[in-house]
Formats: sequence, structure tokens, C-alpha cells
Amino acid sequence: MKFTLENESKNFKARAGRLELPHGEVLTPVFMPVGTNSTVKTLTMEQVKETGAQIILSNAYHLYLKPGADLIEQAGGLHNWSNWNKPILTDSGGFQVFSHGRFGKSKITENGVFFKDPWSGKEHFIGPEESMSIQNKLGADIIMAFDDCPKLPSTVEELKTSLNRTHGWAIKCQKAHKKKDSQSLFLIVQGGSNEELRKQSVDFITSLNPEGIAVGGVSVGEAKEEICRITAYTLNLLPKDKPRYVMGVGTPEDLIFGILCGADMFDCVMPTRIARHGTFYTNEGRKIIKNAEFINDFSSLDRDCKCHSCLNHTKAYIRHLFKANEPTGPTLLSIHNIYFLTNLVNNLRNAIINNTLNDFLNQFPLTPHEMINKYLPRIAQETFI
Repeated sequence: MKFTLENESKNFKARAGRLELPHGEVLTPVFMPVGTNSTVKTLTMEQVKETGAQIILSNAYHLYLKPGADLIEQAGGLHNWSNWNKPILTDSGGFQVFSHGRFGKSKITENGVFFKDPWSGKEHFIGPEESMSIQNKLGADIIMAFDDCPKLPSTVEELKTSLNRTHGWAIKCQKAHKKKDSQSLFLIVQGGSNEELRKQSVDFITSLNPEGIAVGGVSVGEAKEEICRITAYTLNLLPKDKPRYVMGVGTPEDLIFGILCGADMFDCVMPTRIARHGTFYTNEGRKIIKNAEFINDFSSLDRDCKCHSCLNHTKAYIRHLFKANEPTGPTLLSIHNIYFLTNLVNNLRNAIINNTLNDFLNQFPLTPHEMINKYLPRIAQETFI
């Protein structure tokens, strides 16, 4: 992997870059649609490509359970398996272990995690070495370290224990990674909402000289103010020459905020999840297609959108599909929502490149200064000026 920084904003920490990966080039900042089970829900890979997606995410934890990493390796890796010829990133499954742990379905040890298959009830074990083996078999361009995502709330002592475990596993992941010539390993910064621990984690992870660094453990149930505060604080500490990935973040406002703070990569299940329930993004905020106001609305989902759904269908038609329980409805909203986010990020990138970021941001109801004052009153100047 090669990362090139192309331009930085004069007024914010926003930056534009370029990732060169085995399966293609990725222009940053970038939003990555989530294809947990090697598919983006309700969409074909061709439909995903038409949204402008440059790279997608799949989950090693889920693919390990179904259909198994060995089978995907026999098929030639994830790219051949799913017929996606652009870059792929695989998440290690640390967050899924965290999710299961909330319900008492996993046991974390210093060597890894014991957990039960939610479908069969069979017990499994994944540690850093196992995670690397699984992801090496899957063959994604970027693979993630196996980390310990602390529960919420956690005491300072619990956060320290979790952080030490994440750091120890990062070293083990680097040692166990067998395909360094074709797969880039990103390490993950943890530490909860504790700034001191976040700095310790940044210092330690940076000392290992990873190819990329992710901010993990945000958007796991905290208040919005806490998410914004710790995200901005952590990003401000990361080295400039590494791609910066904020995991699990992907609403329009979160993308704008993260990019202003200097993030390069994002992923989130939100655009397809809310689409399946009838919600879609617009420049005026979220709207619900099943509402009666759209019964005879023959305009597109969003006035300026150029996605397949907006160019070919009306709100009235898509509302009818939802009311008739037709699966095409969620498909059309998923196409729109992913396109909306990829287009938003692309426009932000162009504004960074052309030094017109302030002009672009003034189009949004929530201006950058209001965002700063609302979420980051204490460290706004340190972070943005």
C-alpha cells in the first residue's frame, strides 16, 4: 500500500489523499459501504459500483462462521468469491465480540475470545493469530488488527486492562500476518472516552509503525458530544503520513465532522440499515418514504441527486413499493443512501483539493462553527486552528 497526501485545508484539519492498493486506487477521504457477509445488503456488486463506491468492507468474524475462510480461499479470495474487483477491507471481528459480550455470549482472555456461534451454539475461539489467519485467507487489500473494544460504561481500570490487551494483540497480529506483500495491516487505537488513555494508545500504536491507524471504540453507545470530542482529540494526535480510519461512523453530519478533524476513511451499516426501514438521506435531512406526504409526490428522492433511483423513480412509486412489501423498495433506497454519502465525501474531497471548503460547508444547515461550538467547546481552538 502507498498513501500520498495531496492537500490539506487551511482552516481545518481536513485533508485529501490517495491510497494505492493491489486492487486499485482509492481517493480519500472515502466512505466504505459495509458488505458484512461479502455482500452489501439488497444490492448486487454492479449496483454498488454504480453508487461510486471505491472500496467496501466485509467482516472476518461473520465470514469465518459462514461460509468459512477456507472455502473463500479455495474460490480465490473475497474478490473472486463476490465478483468485486475493487479494493476490500476486512474488519477483524473485535466489535462483534464486544457486541456478544454485552449479552454474556463471549469470554475474553489474554489470548483471545471464546464465543458461541449465534446460529448453531457451537463454541469458537479467535485470538490475534487466528484473526490474521482468517483474514490472510480472505485476501482483502486491507486487514484490521484484532482488538478489545471496551464495554460502555467502563471504569478507568477496566479501560487500562482492555487497552493493554489491545496493544499486546497488535504486536501479535503484526507477527502473525503472513501476506505482507499483498495485504496491509492497520492497527487500532482504543482507550474509551479517556483522553490520557487515548494518547497512550496513539503513542504505542504509532511506535509499531503500522501502515494505517484506526480510531476504534467510538460510536458504541456514547452521547454524540462524547463521540465528537474523543474522535477529534484522537485524530489530532495521529501522524500525518498514515491513513486515518474512523471505524463505524457514517451519517452525513458525522462524515463532515470527521473529515474536518482529519479522518481519511469511514464505514457504517447505517445507509442500508435505515433504507430497509424506509428512511432516506436528503440535503434537508432524513425523510421517511412511507409517510403520507409522498403519496402523490412525483419528484425524485433528492432534488440534485444523480443516483439510479433518483434518475429513474419517484417518491410516490418507491413509497408504493414499501407499502406493497416489495423488496425493490429497500434496494432503491439503499442505492440512493450509499450514493448520497459517497457523493458527499467526493464533494468534500474536491473542495479540499480546490481550497473551497468553507464555501462548500456553508451549504449545510449546521455550519462548521456551530458544530465546533456544540460538540467541542473546550478543544475547538487546539483542534481546528
